[in-house]
Amino acid sequence: MSERTQRAVELFKSGFNCSQSVFAAFAGEFGMDEETALRVSAGLGGGVGRAREVCGAVSGAAMLVGFKHGAVSGDDAEAKQKCYEVVQQIIAEFKKNNPSIVCRELLALGEGENTNPAPEARTESYYKKRPCVQLVEDAARAVEKVLFKEN
Repeated sequence: MSERTQRAVELFKSGFNCSQSVFAAFAGEFGMDEETALRVSAGLGGGVGRAREVCGAVSGAAMLVGFKHGAVSGDDAEAKQKCYEVVQQIIAEFKKNNPSIVCRELLALGEGENTNPAPEARTESYYKKRPCVQLVEDAARAVEKVLFKEN
């Protein structure tokens, strides 16, 4: 496991959400300090604000693509296309190990189930019932492979 992927896993295991973990582990590569990265990505955890929609780890990865390929002009169609292409490549890589990018599907939750905004305590049983550590690792590995062309 690469140093950045390991850092993403460590951040998650230390209590940060999935989006924060992936985004902050790589944000330094683009000149952003870890504290800012943690703040910027905080609202995307739990499938965006624990709404259980798009997986936060995937959202954090998509934000990293924006650092490298994001358009800075509203009419830059070429940059927008490149950004979307790379995000789709990361999603495809993530989906090699996961059936979906939707948080509730990855966690086998029903519609509206477990969307309480209060975070769950990170206990031993939490880690046993949630695949989130592996999802963070999978998203970080996808970022490494696609965005940084590393394994």
